[in-house]
Amino acid sequence: MFRGASAISLDNKGRLAIPTRYRAELLEKHQGHLICTVDIRQPCLLLYPLHEWEIIEQKLLSLSNFDPVQRRIQRVMQGFATECEMDSAGRILLSPTLRQHAQLEQQIMLVGQLNKFEIWQDKQWQEQIAEDLAIGGSVDMLTCEALQNFSL
Repeated sequence: MFRGASAISLDNKGRLAIPTRYRAELLEKHQGHLICTVDIRQPCLLLYPLHEWEIIEQKLLSLSNFDPVQRRIQRVMQGFATECEMDSAGRILLSPTLRQHAQLEQQIMLVGQLNKFEIWQDKQWQEQIAEDLAIGGSVDMLTCEALQNFSL
């Protein structure tokens, strides 16, 4: 399970070092095989261990090729999906296409989302988290059906 946000620097080749606390799990359970793709709703990337990505692929496969919206989701998520293998130093290489999509520069945030990571440009992450916190007490959040019985 991946939790927390880590500030990371991209090197000149577009590599990021996976934080040490995640490396053992990624190597033991997933042999360091990861898939990175774009988030269709946010200006960030999604980084999945291969096993978790295979679950997403099955969901994408179940979508209709005849429905234009569903086809777009398939096209974007599958089209950008790129294999990333951890090297001996625990780094992965993000393709220029993926980096460009998320506008990644040197300072990025790797955010654990339990079964995957989000990869954000630091400034965009700070803006997004400020917006999320501001909306936290809004009417939309308080009336969201999925959150009606949710307690912490």
